[in-house]
Amino acid sequence: MNGPAERTGEGEALGPLGRGPQALLTGLAGLAGSLVLSLVLSSCTLLAGDGEPTGGQTTSAQPAPRRVVAAVQRTLDLRAAGVRRQDRGRFDRALATGRPAFRAEQAQYFDNLAQLPLEVVDYRFDPADLLRVEDSYWVVVEVHLQLRGYDETPVVARDRYLFEPGGGKRQRLRLASVTDEAWEERNRVVPQPWDRGPVQVREVAGVLGVFDDASVAAAPGLLDAAQRAVGDVSAVVPFDWSNQVVLYALSTTAALASVADLPGGDAAALDAVAVPVAADPRDPDSGLASTRIVLNPRVLASAGAERTSAQGRTRDRLLRHEVTHVAVGARDDDAPVWLAEGVAEWVSVRPLAPEDRALPEVALVAVRDDLAAGRVRMPEDATFNADGSTAHYGLSWWAAEHLAASFGEQVLWVLLDGAGDEAALRRLVGLGEDQLAQRAARLMVATYDD
Repeated sequence: MNGPAERTGEGEALGPLGRGPQALLTGLAGLAGSLVLSLVLSSCTLLAGDGEPTGGQTTSAQPAPRRVVAAVQRTLDLRAAGVRRQDRGRFDRALATGRPAFRAEQAQYFDNLAQLPLEVVDYRFDPADLLRVEDSYWVVVEVHLQLRGYDETPVVARDRYLFEPGGGKRQRLRLASVTDEAWEERNRVVPQPWDRGPVQVREVAGVLGVFDDASVAAAPGLLDAAQRAVGDVSAVVPFDWSNQVVLYALSTTAALASVADLPGGDAAALDAVAVPVAADPRDPDSGLASTRIVLNPRVLASAGAERTSAQGRTRDRLLRHEVTHVAVGARDDDAPVWLAEGVAEWVSVRPLAPEDRALPEVALVAVRDDLAAGRVRMPEDATFNADGSTAHYGLSWWAAEHLAASFGEQVLWVLLDGAGDEAALRRLVGLGEDQLAQRAARLMVATYDD
C-alpha cells in the first residue's frame, strides 16, 4: 500500500440497520477509504533548541577534519548506546552542558524511547554534510529506528543536529540542538509521537499502542479491540503478514495533521488513517517497513464501549478496516482505490450480522439518484476522496460484496494482489468497472430499501 487509508465522517447512518463505519461519535457515520498516494511517515527528533546560525557567525562548508568527523561519530555512538542500554548517564554525556531546557527535552525523548521495543537504534551521518559555524558544526543525521516485531527493517529519518565543543582532553563535540525549523520545513520532516512530547506506550500480543498522558486511560479498551481486529482480519485475509499492528491513539490531532497530503486535508474529518512507513523516504526502492494506524482523538470515547453496543460495533468495524490495510500492505499498490477500499470495508463487516452492517444514508440516496438518472459509474482514483466520498466508499464496498457473492471471495484477492485494473476485471468476471458499479448499486438498493 503506497498511500494512507482513511476513514471520514460524512452523512447520517440509515436506520434501523445501524451507523456508518467510520465515525465513532453519535450522529456521525461514513465509510472507510484509502487514497493511493506516494506518502510515508518518517521519524525525527523535533524538540526545542537552537535554530539556524545567525548572520554574524562565520560558516564554512569545507571538508571537515578527520578529528571532527570522529568526534561527531563518538557523540552519536554514545547517544545510541545510551538508548540501547537504557543508560541515562551515558545518553546525557552526549549532551552539551548549560542548556537546562534542551537537556530536559532530551530527557523526555530518552524516556519515550525507553518504552519502545527497539530492535535497532543508530545515528549516522555523511561527513560531506558537516557545516562549520565558528567552532561548532551543523550536520544532517540519519536516525535509524526499528520496532521489534512491528517493522520489517529499520526506518531511516533525517534531522539536523548542532554539535558544540565540550571540552576535555579528547576534544569531544557535544550535542547542543536537534532542531533547525527552517531545514525541517524545507525537507518536510514529519515527527513521530515520541519526538513531539511525552508518550505512554502500552503493548499486548500483536498490538503496540502509543498514547499520551491524556489518552492512556483508553489503552485497555482500544488495545483489546485492536487485538480482536487483528484476529478477525487474519481469519479472512489470505495473505501472509506479521499479524502485528502499531496504533497511535493520542489526545490531539497533531499526528493526523502531520501526514503530508492528508486525504481531504482536514484531520478533524478523519476517524483513522493507515499510513505506510517507508524504510527510507529518500530511496524509492527501500521498500515498506510497516504500516501504522493513527486514530482521531474522538475514537477514545469508544474505548470502554461494549462490543455488542452500537458504539462498540462501530469502533471494531473501524479497526478491522484499518487493520485490513495493514495486512494487505503493498499488495494493492497497483489496484484502483475503489477495489482497495471496497475490499477493506468488505472485510470489516464480515463478523457483523447483516442487520448491523450500517450504510450511510447519504450513500444510499446518491446511488438511488444515480440509478434513476442512468449515471452510475465506478469512482475514479483522482476524485475518490473529493466531494461525495461517502457515496464512493459505499459503492466500492458493495462492488466487493457483489464480486464475492457472484464469483467467490477468491476473486477479490486475485484482483487485489494483481494489477486489479479494468482489463483484469474483464478477464476474471467478464464485467467492466461501470457494469460492476451498476450491479453493485442495484444490490445496495435492494438490500437497504424498505
